[in-house]
Amino acid sequence: MKANQNNFNNIVESIYNLPLEFKEELKTLLEHNISDARREEMATNYKASLKEQASGKLKFSASVKELKKML
Repeated sequence: MKANQNNFNNIVESIYNLPLEFKEELKTLLEHNISDARREEMATNYKASLKEQASGKLKFSASVKELKKML
């Protein structure tokens, strides 16, 4: 774990030493990467919910009391 923290700290320090233009490009790349990862996560969750619905495990309710019970 400590090695990962050291690597992270080294990366952050390296980024701080980059010229502004490179920092902006890195920021853009990271934003796109994060968006792609979130989109993939949502797609995975959607597919899992379809399987749950098909197997009858997924339940729906408009009742607040029922929803609280499901939690």
